[in-house]
Amino acid sequence: MANRGADLSKHRLNKAKDELEASKLLFENKKLSQSINRSYYSIFHAVRALLALENFDSRKHTGVIAFFNKQFVKTGKIGKEYSKILMDAQDFRNDSDYDDFFLISKDETLAQLNDASRFIEMIEGYIKENY
Repeated sequence: MANRGADLSKHRLNKAKDELEASKLLFENKKLSQSINRSYYSIFHAVRALLALENFDSRKHTGVIAFFNKQFVKTGKIGKEYSKILMDAQDFRNDSDYDDFFLISKDETLAQLNDASRFIEMIEGYIKENY
């Protein structure tokens, strides 16, 4: 069972990196809303990579985020700034997907992309150090 969690975690981390790469390509092609969407999913899959090692998953994004915040952020294992990155990314993704008149600047999109990259690096480092 431990191998299954490790294999699933590795798969999800690779998926997070693929989503990050897609976000970069979309950004380079001036598809800002789509880049925001993929940046969020890169962060989300990185969180799920970590949670696979805790044998936890949820069908709902809110469940995944709540577990991450409760088990990792509130306990001080992971800094609060990463919870903010995750929550901001989710808000941007929701706005870009569901707000008909959503506009985001190139600078905001680039900041989101950089935050996603930093988030994935942090998760990857945390997994290497703790599992």
